[in-house]
Amino acid sequence: MTTMSAREFNRDVSAAKRAAAEGPVVITDRGEGAFVLLSIEEYRRLRADSQDIVERLSMDDDIEFDPSPLSVELRVPEL
Repeated sequence: MTTMSAREFNRDVSAAKRAAAEGPVVITDRGEGAFVLLSIEEYRRLRADSQDIVERLSMDDDIEFDPSPLSVELRVPEL
């Protein structure tokens, strides 16, 4: 994965595009990752693998869930 500063990116967009053809390019702002530049092929591949939130949360398999009984003792404070 290639990393370049926002300043480097602005100076040489063509270099960033060439690097993105090989893999993701992280563009930093003040030393922290701020953006990622991807080739369209990589972006489409990632989108094809994604699911919407409902599909991600739905489960086709049953999961056994048998929690242990919880015993709680409540006391009334004395005044």
